Order: sequence, then C-alpha cells, then structure tokens
Amino acid sequence: MGRLTGLFLVLVLAWETRGLDFIIEDIPEDLDEWLDFEMDGFVSQSAQRNGRYQRSITTADDSGEVVRGDDDIILHSYKVQSVITSRLANTMVQSKVANAAKYPQNLVFDVQIPKGAFIHNFTMNVNGITFTSSIKEKSEARSQYAQARAKGKTAGILRSNALDMENFKAELNVPGGTKVQFEIHYQETIRRKLSSYEHIIPVQPGRLAKHLEVDIRIVEPQGINFVHVPNSLGDEFSDVTTVTKGEKKAHVSFKPPVALQRKCPTCSSTTIDGNFVVTYDVVRDTKAGELEIFNGYFIHYFAPENLKPLPKNILFVIDVSGSMWGMKMKQTVEAMKTILGDLRSDDQFSILDFNHNVRAWRDGLVHATKSETEAAKKYVEGIHPNGGTNINDALLRAIFILNEANKVGMLDPNSVSMIVLVSDGDPTVGELKLPTIQKNVKKTIQEDTSLFGLGIGFDVDYDFLKRLSVENNGMAQRLLGDKETSSQMKKFYHQISTPLLKKIEFNYPQGMVSDVTHNSFQHYFGGSEIVVSGKVDTASTQHLQSIITATASNAELVLETLADSEGLDEFLSKDKHADPKFTEKLWAYITINQLMAERNLASTAALKRNITKRILQMSVDHHIVTPYTAMLIENPNGDELMLADSPRDNKRACCPGALAVGHPKPENSIPLWAKSTSMPKEPFSLLKGPTAAAIHAGSLIIGQAVTDNSIPSWVRPTPKPGGPLAVVMGPTLSTIRAGSLLLGQPLPGNSTTSVGQQTKKSSGSGIHAVDNDPHFIVNLPRQQKNICFNIDSKPGAILNLVSDAESGIAVNGQLVGAKQAVNEKLQTYFGKIGFDFRKKGVKVEVSTEAITLMDGSSNTSLSWSDTGRIIRRRLLIIVNRNSNVTIVVNGNTTFMVLLHRVWKKHPVNVDFLGIYIPPENHFSPSVHGLIGQFIVEPAVNIYNERPGQDPEKPEATMEVKGHKLTVTWGFQKDYRVDRKAGIRVQCWFVHNSGKGFLDGLYQDYLVPTLYSVLQWP
Repeated sequence: MGRLTGLFLVLVLAWETRGLDFIIEDIPEDLDEWLDFEMDGFVSQSAQRNGRYQRSITTADDSGEVVRGDDDIILHSYKVQSVITSRLANTMVQSKVANAAKYPQNLVFDVQIPKGAFIHNFTMNVNGITFTSSIKEKSEARSQYAQARAKGKTAGILRSNALDMENFKAELNVPGGTKVQFEIHYQETIRRKLSSYEHIIPVQPGRLAKHLEVDIRIVEPQGINFVHVPNSLGDEFSDVTTVTKGEKKAHVSFKPPVALQRKCPTCSSTTIDGNFVVTYDVVRDTKAGELEIFNGYFIHYFAPENLKPLPKNILFVIDVSGSMWGMKMKQTVEAMKTILGDLRSDDQFSILDFNHNVRAWRDGLVHATKSETEAAKKYVEGIHPNGGTNINDALLRAIFILNEANKVGMLDPNSVSMIVLVSDGDPTVGELKLPTIQKNVKKTIQEDTSLFGLGIGFDVDYDFLKRLSVENNGMAQRLLGDKETSSQMKKFYHQISTPLLKKIEFNYPQGMVSDVTHNSFQHYFGGSEIVVSGKVDTASTQHLQSIITATASNAELVLETLADSEGLDEFLSKDKHADPKFTEKLWAYITINQLMAERNLASTAALKRNITKRILQMSVDHHIVTPYTAMLIENPNGDELMLADSPRDNKRACCPGALAVGHPKPENSIPLWAKSTSMPKEPFSLLKGPTAAAIHAGSLIIGQAVTDNSIPSWVRPTPKPGGPLAVVMGPTLSTIRAGSLLLGQPLPGNSTTSVGQQTKKSSGSGIHAVDNDPHFIVNLPRQQKNICFNIDSKPGAILNLVSDAESGIAVNGQLVGAKQAVNEKLQTYFGKIGFDFRKKGVKVEVSTEAITLMDGSSNTSLSWSDTGRIIRRRLLIIVNRNSNVTIVVNGNTTFMVLLHRVWKKHPVNVDFLGIYIPPENHFSPSVHGLIGQFIVEPAVNIYNERPGQDPEKPEATMEVKGHKLTVTWGFQKDYRVDRKAGIRVQCWFVHNSGKGFLDGLYQDYLVPTLYSVLQWP
C-alpha cells in the first residue's frame, strides 16, 4: 500500500503557554483510494488485502441524538478510563472522531496531562492503519528519524524547549469521510494533601460526544475509608455520577447523555469543560505505615496522625514589586490575613516584603500572639507595590534572621524553620543570575530549614523556584494570578502549616532490599504522606521488616512494621482491574523523578552525565517519556515515522531556568551581614541521610553485627539528652499485623533530684526489666516511679516471671552461676528463658546459644549468629544477630530478650540474658509472677525521705500492699540502648530480695520446669 502521506499531521506537546509543531509533508499518491473508504465504523484492527490495509469491519453506535457540529465533525466517543492501584493511577484517554464533510479539515485531540505525570503510550488509528509509539534514547530516535528522511520515507519531528509537558495535542488534517481514533496512556502517583488523595482528570472533549464516559476504579489493599466526588463539572451532573464503595475497592462512573452535555437545549456546543475530581483516603491502623510487597518490589506508605504539631519558625518573604500591582497583591494580602490568623501560639514568625529593597516588619522573630498577628495584618494591608525585584537579598535576609535566632537560642530544638517565598517574576535588581542566587541560598541556609516557593502567574521562572525549593527541603507551586490566587495560597499554606515530625529515616534489612528510593526526609506535614519504594528479594525472605525513626514534638519515635512478602498475592490476583505491575511502576516513577531532581542539582558535569544515563535507561526500560528520551510514532510497516523530541534549551546557562540578563552586579552577591553567621555544612545531599546507594546508614542498622545498633524499635529508644520522654511505637504486622505499642522512656539526667527534695521522680526505663545478676526493675508509669530489687538464688533455680493461665502464657527464667565466687559470693544470671504459649501449642526457648521454637515434635532453631525470623500461628520471632530476639504474640504482647556476650576466657563472668517486658502488654487481670503481678500497677506511697548511711543514697519509707518498708534511693542499669555499659535508671531499692514488695517471698515463685505455670492462690 502507498504511504499515508496524504494526511497533514500536527502533533503538539505543550508546557503551559509554549507549543510545538509536528508536520508530515508531501501529498498522498493514493488519495482517491482513501476517499473511497467506507466510513460506517471505526477501525479496530488492520488487515492486508492485495498488499493494502483493509477498512474496519466494526461499527460505531450511531443511535441517540445528533452530535454533528456546524463544521460537520462528529465526536462519536470520548472515554476516560483510570485505574488506581495503591495510589498509582494509570489513565487512558480515547477519542473517536470523524470528518463527515466532503472536504479536508482538521481533527483535533487535545488532552490535559496532570503535571508530573509520565506519558507511556500514544496510538492513532486512521481508517484502519494504526500508528503506535515506542520510547527511545534521543540519539537513537534521532538517528532513525534521519535515516527515514534520507531514504525518502515520510518523517516528521516534534521538538520542545520545555522540560515539563502539561498538554498533549494531536491535530490531523484529513480528507472528508475520514475517521480517527486517538488514544493516550499516562501514569501518575496520587499525592495525599490535606488528609485525602485527590485524583484530577481533565475532561475537555471540545464538542458534544455521542458517548462520553469517565470510569475510575480504585483498588487499595490497605482498605478505603471514604470516596467523595464533588460536583466540579457542575451541579447538573450530580445525578449521572455513581459511586460504589467496598472495603478495598471502589468504582466511580460518569456517563452524561448528550442532552445534558448541551449548553442549552438547542445548542450544538458542550458545557463539559473542566476537571472531574475524585477524593478518597485509606484506612490507617498504625503509625508505622503500610508496607506493601508484590512482584519483587515494596512500597512503604507513611502518614501518621494524632500527633502534636511541632512549633514553627516561619518567615514570609513577599514580592511587592510593581508587577504585583492589582489583583495579585489584593489576593496575596487577603490570603496573608487568613494565614496569619491561623498561626499557633507557639509559632514564631515575621514578614519581609521586597522590591528593589528589602523591608522587615520585625527585625527578628516574634511569637504569634493575638496582638502580634493583628499588627502583622495591618502591615500587609498597607503594602503598595512598586519598584523592581531583588530576590537574592530578600532570601538572604530571611536566612540571616533565622540563623541569628538559632545562634542566640531563640528556637525550640524541636521546632521547624521555614521560609515561604511569594513572587511573580524573575529578579530585575541586585543579583540577576538564577544559578548564583541558588548557590547563595545554599551556602547560607541551615540544613534543617525548608524553603517553599509560590510563583504567581507565568512570568516567574517556575523551574528556578522548583529547584530552589527542592534543594532546600521544600516544594514549589504555581498560582494562577487571578481571583483564585488567595484560595490557592491558603490551600498551599495549609499543606505545610502542621509539621508533625522531623528527621524521619526509614531503615530496612540489609541484603533483603536494593535500589531503595530516598529514605531520609527532613519533615513530615500532617495530612500528607511519605512514600519509599525499592526492590525486595522475595525468593529468599518471607517477610520484610522496617524501622522508622523520627523526632516528634515531645519524643523520639521509633516505629516498626513487618509485612508478609506474599501478603497481597491472593487479593491482587483475584482483582481483574488491579495493575499487576503497580509496585514496579510506582518504584520507577519515584526513582526517575528523584533522579531528575538530583540531575538539576548535580554539582559537576560528570555527575550530571551519570545521572542522565540512569534516567535514560530507566525511561527506555519502563517505556516512559522523560525530557531525556524521545517517542517514535510509526505505522505497522515502519514507512511513516514521527519523532517527539525535547531538545536542550540553549538559552539557559548551567541549568534550566537560568537567566543572565539585566543590570550588572558585583561578583560577590552575598552581603557581609548575611555571611556573619553562616556555618560550615556537609556536602550537599538532596535529601539528608541515606541514599539509594547507601540506604543502611542511619540511626538503626538491621541485620548487622558490627555495632550494637540493631535492637528492634520498641527496645531501642533514641536518647535525647535534656529532652522530654522518648516514645517508642511498634512493632506492627500486616497479614500477621498487630497494633502499635507505646512505651515511655525518660532519659538520663531528666529526673535527677537532690536529697533535700520532698519527692523524687524516678528516671524510668518505661519497661519491666530483669537483667544482670539478676536485677529487677518494675516500672510504675502512672506514679512515675521505678522500684528495684535483686533476687539471690542458686544456679539451676527456675523463677517464674509471668504466669497468665487465662491468656495461656508462662515465662520462666533459669539461673546460671558465674565461673567462680567473688568475695565468697557466687553471682547468678539468667542463662535460659522459656516461653510457653499454651493456646497456640508452641514453646520458645532462648538460651545463650540458640533460639528454638517447638511446635509439637517439630523444632525450628536460629543461632545467635543468624539474622532471621520465624513465624508460626500469629507468633513472630525476630532475631537480630548477636544482639536480641523479639517475640510478638498476636501483635499486642511483646517480649524482648537481650544477649550479653563476655570474653570467653574471662575467669569469672559468663554469657547471660536479660528480659524486657512492656507494662502495656495484653495480659488478663489474673496475671501473676515476679513481673506479672505488677502489670496491674499497685499503689505505692513513698515518704519521710531522710539521709542514709551513704550520703549519695537517701532512704525513705514505702507503703505498699499493707507493708511499711525502708527503701534506698539508687540506680540499676537499662541495657537496651547500650548493651555494654548500660544506662542508669534511678529507682527506689527494696532490700531482702523484694520482701514486702512482692506477694509472698521470692521462693514462692520457684517452678520445676522451664515451661511450668505458676500456681498462685
């Protein structure tokens, strides 16, 4: 068949206001044959007859109202189908259109692509001939294009000067009677903002459609909390939108008839021109997030709630140059008045406005009291825009104010510092080179300060704002600059107004994961979500554990979760709509976006080239259009070839967005006052902390024996000297998933008291512990006390620690003696600890050599040199090499056994174990044992503090359980953080092996075997 050269083709990929052309030249030699085609149906496939393509044998539904426009163009069908699988949306837009006239004219396919989405497929079917697309590396695509041109084949080229594409437009000039089907596919992640996910689908058919449909499927393994479809296209369409919601699936359908599409009963134009919006959120049971594993990839979603906000130190830097006059300034002032009123009382703030000069409302930060915020509102109301734009000095002044406040100790260590820049244009005064401004900011800003950029209108270099923000722990957004600017600005502020956590790090087991996306983040804002993804070796592991560390308003958090590597297989395999490659696609999407951001910020040309190579390879592998790839569009024979290209922007300097025009400026554009408090910083990293190349650097290392940092989250609170309680939450399970566990850990030095004080508050371990030879620590969290005692018994004796017949749990420890006595006393330690989970029919023995799970006649063991996990009947055992073992029962009862290794040739000491039991464990009210009896906290009254024989150890009288005891102020050791030296835990010490504090004598707790249940009256 002759080539399809009779079609005048224009493809346009546009970003914002910039557009590009694609033109196929020549006139078809077989135009008459094309005009003879029957046009009663759309082509669904191509077949050959005598070397030529046959027309389609399928027919379109011509029933219903007439939709032919005045231009004799008929839009037979306009369909949008979107499937969201665990926040990854795959969207297809399809248009079937015909030229019913007897003369050539243009058929247009104009689609809005959400910013940040990746196009991965485009096809055209023209009278039975299907043009398909492929993604190629640019040089390869250009080479094929050049070869096609050299051989006389039909070829065209599309070029873009933009790095982002928001519009896709295909325009075909076709003969009368031609029918065309356009179809584009793109994917995007649905971001969580303001506590919900918002999926926006532009619906702009351009004319009446015989069949118009928007079909959205939501598949969320985590569970769907709610689905809402606002009437964004108009209230008249509320009755044609249907929403069906299940536990983990939802379906949204929008099918307006032609009559409802008309602007008026007799109009031939459509009223549908806008965004179809779906909002939803998922079910969240734990603060540790949702860890999903499927097809060799994992996705970790983290969106904790119900945390106290961190205080903010916020500086608003507002452009008041002449270009802001009118609507822009009016909308900005309106938004600022609302924002200032929303500041919390523990926030600190100030306002800088700038044109050619920089003016500060206050020279330093002030607390957001009612009087100060009202004064700030009056200040912004009095702003009158004029003059030029000096962005460099404005930002450096804001950074200087924050740095000085930090230097003099004005900032809460747990607060979040941020700068919000609002501007509508590029600099015209002072430093004009955008790369230099970017470098100046990076040199002076503190690494934990976030910079957010709001660009108003289309005169501002949004690429520059985006780079500037991302490089400094923030984000950017473009505002339209119209009457919606105020609401857009307020909505943006609300996204960042509630910082809940800072310094968040995600840790995963070494050897089990690879190619992990950024796993260290400076801040987490309420209502948003952090997503980490990577590859996981599902062939060699059944479960994946993660530990998250973070700083909250009054605590250091350590959150742990565990996921079954096959937990989603059954659910997703049964759902015909779910994308089976959603984990892989989402990982690729996140990775490519992060690589592009890193490339923009690369410090050397070599680093930039290396990053570009990775982007190119991933783009080709995953069939994604990026600024560094090209899309080839060709017919089945390959004799019509089109190239969608995005070449380098030669107008820009070192990086996209650079502008080097305007008034000259001295080379040194950092004022002396801005340098005065600048501090040396570590080499720049896009996101502070581990990268994909070194994901295990951080506060926790799982599966390594080189340090003592591999203790599970609930037994390893991060010390915060001089700070508030450290809160530890976890572990949680998915298929074997459990709830969270909350423990309090006041840290050393927080509760020291002098002898002369009336009442001493113990610095608590926040956990019941038995360690060393053996020392018991009983935590009384309600009364903020720790009570300690020792047990002196003989080697071989077995002590009952917990006995809960109703729950079917018994925990016993067997003593082992030192190698020899010291000062005629033989020290004893726990050498074995046995756990009997009677209702599950399993036992666990932990010795200094191995960890063994016994299930009837079947035993499964791990040595202390192993790192692994055993799961049986909702009982989870996690072994961290040469460190500890964690046992989780049904997700709500947890035990941790700590291993103490000593020098094998030590003349006295032996290896021994310590056990830590959270007081929040779920036992029955009848639980007993040396530790179990204190799960229900007894009333303890300590009074009459007085000097003791040792001046450092005062004495007091303690009333408990009807007894009056003399107790001594002292300390024991908590080895969870430091297994070698331990951390001092201040407590009141009960003498005589706990006599009077215990029910009965310690001898009453001796049992015959390691798995015996204590028989208590």
